[in-house]
Amino acid sequence: MVCALGAAVCFGTATVWQAVATRAAATGGGGEAALLLRAVRQWRYLAGLGLDGLGFLLQIAALRSVPIYAVGAALASSLAVTAVVAARLLRVRLSGPEWGAVGVVCAGLAMLGVASGTEGDLGGPDALGYVMLAVAVGVLLLGLCGGRLPGRWRGPLLGLGAGFGFGVVEVAVRLIDSLAPSELLTNPAAYALLLGGTAAFLCLTSAVQRGSVTVATAAMVIGETVGPALVGVVWLGDRTREGLGWLAVLGFLVAVAGALGLARFGEAPAEESVGA
Repeated sequence: MVCALGAAVCFGTATVWQAVATRAAATGGGGEAALLLRAVRQWRYLAGLGLDGLGFLLQIAALRSVPIYAVGAALASSLAVTAVVAARLLRVRLSGPEWGAVGVVCAGLAMLGVASGTEGDLGGPDALGYVMLAVAVGVLLLGLCGGRLPGRWRGPLLGLGAGFGFGVVEVAVRLIDSLAPSELLTNPAAYALLLGGTAAFLCLTSAVQRGSVTVATAAMVIGETVGPALVGVVWLGDRTREGLGWLAVLGFLVAVAGALGLARFGEAPAEESVGA
């Protein structure tokens, strides 16, 4: 659980640092490529990438130790980290309800920490890896066709697709038992992990560029928490501590609800949005 929370801190902080670096780099001319080249010269952007990498390693460690439902809720809490860090670095004023949502996330995670058991010891049905790969392919196709989706549905669908992609990563990590090259090359979960992560980032980037960040992020949180949690409980054997199933369910719902309340921080807000 410590690894899962550490991953949330890494992801949430990286979002703000990269936003700060990108805005500082936006003063020059040129297109998107020129903007990226200026951004990567700044230590905050590079530090953000480093934190993303560290967060991913912590996420993998967490998924190998605790149930998927606990890791998913903890990763959704990265929005709370982004909100708090943005309030400090970007001078974004959090409203009273948003500070309340931060507290709700913390309360939900505390309940999950108390109730969560160890990860399940089931490998799931043989076809599960292929199902995850099929979902990853579907998410990739959704991302590639994002610009053709109807305007009002584009943000929610792409956000949900991003959530499914990140969810594929969470499940695929549990389905990889060996890192031996011969095993990885024949394991569909390995391809699902790579393709799902790539497709998720494609969908999320398109979603925040073409629609409401809040709507897209809310859909992503639902997609990356609910589905993988059900897979973990139904097929991978994830359980709670004896007699504390109700507390785990309550903690999961509370943490996700708090994250949804902070959905506008799916992309670190601009300084001019103070008071929004």
